[in-house]
Amino acid sequence: MSGKIVTIERHILDKQRKFPQATGELTSLLYDLALAGKMIANETRRAGLTNILGKAGTTNVYGEQQQKLDMYADSIIFKLNDHTNRLCAMASEEHEDLLEIPAHYGKGNYVLLFDPLDGSSNIDVNVSVGTIFAIHRKITKGEKGTMSDVLQSGRNLVAAGYMIYGSSTMMVYTTGNGVSGFTLDPSIGEFLLSHDDIRIPEPPKFYSCNQGYEKQWTYGVRRYTKWLQGIDGEGHEPLSARYIGSMIADFHRNLLEGGVYYYPGDVNKPFGKIRLLMEAQALAFIAANAGGYASDGVGDILDVQPHRLHQRAPLFIGNKALVRQAEAFIRQHDQAWIEQYTPYREQTVIEA
Repeated sequence: MSGKIVTIERHILDKQRKFPQATGELTSLLYDLALAGKMIANETRRAGLTNILGKAGTTNVYGEQQQKLDMYADSIIFKLNDHTNRLCAMASEEHEDLLEIPAHYGKGNYVLLFDPLDGSSNIDVNVSVGTIFAIHRKITKGEKGTMSDVLQSGRNLVAAGYMIYGSSTMMVYTTGNGVSGFTLDPSIGEFLLSHDDIRIPEPPKFYSCNQGYEKQWTYGVRRYTKWLQGIDGEGHEPLSARYIGSMIADFHRNLLEGGVYYYPGDVNKPFGKIRLLMEAQALAFIAANAGGYASDGVGDILDVQPHRLHQRAPLFIGNKALVRQAEAFIRQHDQAWIEQYTPYREQTVIEA
């Protein structure tokens, strides 16, 4: 950085200046998300002192217990973006339907999808959690956003990022031209550029998966895991196993250190568990812009055309060669699963 201090606002504005046609809407939207990250980080740091830990007594659309901090994060992101005239539609992991933007404000050019607090089941045990977001441009003609504006493939993303709340708070984002990371300085309340032009390192160091479910995995995924351990095949150095259980924390470590995270389809969840629109698309877009790759085991996550708001997908993400190797094992050994999953992957009819 040549000694200069680069705030996230300055960085976003500098990026905007490279595009004379830019209106500043996306710039402002990203800065509002940074502000949401600061507010959520503040509550996360004080969680044990403010009666905000623990279950809220409600469940989300997936039947999962909602945490109090889940609901706070969800509310903050919505309230900071429901009145700006920048969004035509919003969708959150915590809500079954599109979030209702007041009619006189919902005429913007962008769509915001978000997971307000990924890894929230770890909140009570002080493990890193995070916020994931993805931004599409409106594609329909009317003033109000529709489900068609939301159900776009990852190829159409204009920006994506996440905030991770751990020993420090970081915001990582991309607008399709490199990946940048910012660390929050709590003494001044500002995100400062700390990781410029992030590239997933080679050689990779880690593999991250919940091997407690290995019994339920397909044969190809089990073979792939043995390959990562250096057991399947000769002369291959093993990768170290690292699994936190907050996907955003596992992804963040592998983004900076090199590795692969995977949550495959299995006998109980053949279509996977990771939320395509609120999680997988955003992380796949970040990985691609950092030299990596994300797949559902069949092909690029960014090529999947969503057909429902809360669609799930298997996910393999990280160093490109590692993810390609997973695809190779699945093609070789898991034809029955591919035949079961592919019609779901390629479905284009929008479901409620």
